[in-house]
Amino acid sequence: MDSSNSDNRIILLMGTHSYRGNAFVQAAERLGLDIVRALDMPKPLADYWQATLPLDYKLPDKAVKDLVAYVRQHPVRTILSVDDSATAIAARACEILGLSHNAPDATVAARDKAVMRERLKAGGVPSPHYQLFHTDDDPTAIAPRVAYPCVVKPTMLSASQGVIRANTPEEFVAAFNCTRAIILAAGGEPGMNRRGHILVEDYIDGFEVALEGILARGQLKPLALFDKPDPLVGPYFEETIYVTPSRLSQAIQAAILDCTVRACAALGLREGPVHAELRINEAGPWIVEVAARSIGGLCSKILRFGTEDIALEELIIRQAMGLDVGSLQREGRPGGVMMIPMPGAGVLKGVTGLDDARAVPGIEEIDITIAVNHPVVPLPEGSSYLGFIFARGERPDEVEAALREAHRRLHFTIVPHIRLLA
Repeated sequence: MDSSNSDNRIILLMGTHSYRGNAFVQAAERLGLDIVRALDMPKPLADYWQATLPLDYKLPDKAVKDLVAYVRQHPVRTILSVDDSATAIAARACEILGLSHNAPDATVAARDKAVMRERLKAGGVPSPHYQLFHTDDDPTAIAPRVAYPCVVKPTMLSASQGVIRANTPEEFVAAFNCTRAIILAAGGEPGMNRRGHILVEDYIDGFEVALEGILARGQLKPLALFDKPDPLVGPYFEETIYVTPSRLSQAIQAAILDCTVRACAALGLREGPVHAELRINEAGPWIVEVAARSIGGLCSKILRFGTEDIALEELIIRQAMGLDVGSLQREGRPGGVMMIPMPGAGVLKGVTGLDDARAVPGIEEIDITIAVNHPVVPLPEGSSYLGFIFARGERPDEVEAALREAHRRLHFTIVPHIRLLA
């Protein structure tokens, strides 16, 4: 058994398509930790990518067994999943090994939207009325039993993939069929023989916000509240601009925090990062979802903490390693990020205007994350972004204006896919 450095060793579970793996690795390196990279891929590919531990997330029981066996030979201080794909695997392994963790069923509730809705309802937390269906069900038989407008969504996918608003029975049938095709193309849900479930819930009117926080022994420390100034009314729900600090009143912000605290308790979450999405209307805050992970994509780049400009990923790792993060506050300067919308489907052939966009006052960075000659797949089928624009300023409205102006100066050449007949 290799017991050397066990108090300084961390396992990072990463998906193959994660935006965020590098940020967590860099944060762990900054802290001087011994990093074990666990990737969702076969061993030959894992060796090529210099992963220490290959796992198969589609076979969670085997992944947990392999992870536990590794740690028993190479003890670690903590196991951390950097995104949704392996939170339940990490929690189950930590439970067996006696490491600090969320309860495995809580991580399932934060991943599976149907289980989440059930627990929120049981906990009296405001969230949409819902019905659960199977991908084998006939939408024409379901349509008369649905209240409109409604939202059709997969239970297990993320980044708004397959989430569609329907205003009429005809739109519902089309949305159900589209969401079903996306679920089946993704391989269905684990243990369901390449099938899955579809959640149908009431559409909640109002504007959206996102709350970033971190839990320690059940206590939620808020890290940032993001306004989403663009309306998200459907038929698809493409995220665009996040700006912090929020411009909402202190009373509304307090209600948002209270609703999120109640949601975490209802789901059973007690440790680690939390990313909550809420809708606000005249009835107050409603939980759209709560994820047991930090903010997605590259958005965390806009957040810095303490006097040393500590990244969000480093803060999460510090907390997971048992270090105190209670005194670390977000820097006071307003900041924001735009997830660059996809104007259409096809193949990206070029991006112009980058220099002009970067010259906009307040713009700090622009990352184009889809390479030239690679496919562009918008919602509802897609789950990624063209890229990210980051800005800071003296006021939140200045940040928002800078993001919009930089985006206006960018031009993307996207050509349709060409299908050759056999």
